[in-house]
Amino acid sequence: MRIAIVSDAWRPQINGVVTTLEQTSEAARRLGHEILLISAAGLACVPCPSYPEIRLALCPGPSVRARLQRFAPEAIHIATEGPLGLAARAYCMRRRLPFTSSYHTQFPDYAQQRWGVPTGLGYAYLRWFHRPALRTLVGTASVRATLQARGFEHLVAWSRGVDTTMFRPDASARQAAAARWPRPIMLYAGRVAVEKNIDAFLELRTPGTKVVVGDGPALVELKRRYPDAVFLGYRMGAQLAQHLAGADVLVFPSRTDTFGIVMLEAMACGVPVAAYPVQGPLDVVRDGTTGVLHEQLLTAIRGALQLDSASCRAFAQLHTWERSTRQFLGHLAVLHERAALAHKRAAKRAPSALAELE
Repeated sequence: MRIAIVSDAWRPQINGVVTTLEQTSEAARRLGHEILLISAAGLACVPCPSYPEIRLALCPGPSVRARLQRFAPEAIHIATEGPLGLAARAYCMRRRLPFTSSYHTQFPDYAQQRWGVPTGLGYAYLRWFHRPALRTLVGTASVRATLQARGFEHLVAWSRGVDTTMFRPDASARQAAAARWPRPIMLYAGRVAVEKNIDAFLELRTPGTKVVVGDGPALVELKRRYPDAVFLGYRMGAQLAQHLAGADVLVFPSRTDTFGIVMLEAMACGVPVAAYPVQGPLDVVRDGTTGVLHEQLLTAIRGALQLDSASCRAFAQLHTWERSTRQFLGHLAVLHERAALAHKRAAKRAPSALAELE
């Protein structure tokens, strides 16, 4: 199947959306599918207000249209709701082409925290955006329930995966971390931004070392306010895996994530998770086995430090990117079926039309 995936989020951005689309595209190609990823690469862009790492394409309609026409996809998946997503949506709507979409980010909550946009307005935009999609893919049951309560329809599950070859327990990484910092080592990994609620972690009074892996618009302010914490900046791939494997607990303070792939990556390294009992962690963490969920984050950390690392690893091994990708492809197969049916109907109409001309 020829699949076009359209996303405003792509390299050099580092986030869960990019990771998901990269891993899904690679796995789909290994399974014999042809993938076109349409991103802002090569287009004129402007930085997103208050978040310059995110680049927004300017007037991408002609480029999106040309690339889709050349590729002639059998399925179109729109991954984000930004300028590129809007251009692809318009392309499909004008031609009455079915498409799928996915919901990756709690945009209304982020917009409210960053720019004061009412959450109701944000959800109204997202309902409008996703309504024409044949199916809208969501990461967890909690997100699905939240969106259903907000009036969203045709929601289906699309879980995530983890590379358990890269992310794995590493005794040398643990030794190296212990040589640098006092234990327990409590690590946050992800975007350093206001919506991630990192203050709730860094303000805790705990023994050991708090480590922040990542970058973002809140980094300078957090460094100023929490000089005792260790800020490492972005780490990717094998470097991120080493830091996760060297930690004693992953602290995930966000209350707005739709999944949180880094939690699976930590578990694959044998590291338990401490988080709030909110959407994302509620669906990813097996409370009391692979992590502890509690409204008191310090209580969650203390409980997680007592858990068995082997159970974390075993749980993560059940979540492969191939499994996630097969789920994704299953949802897109309905587009292929619709397209084949449309071709058959067109073929049946063609002879009668020819007869009328004669």
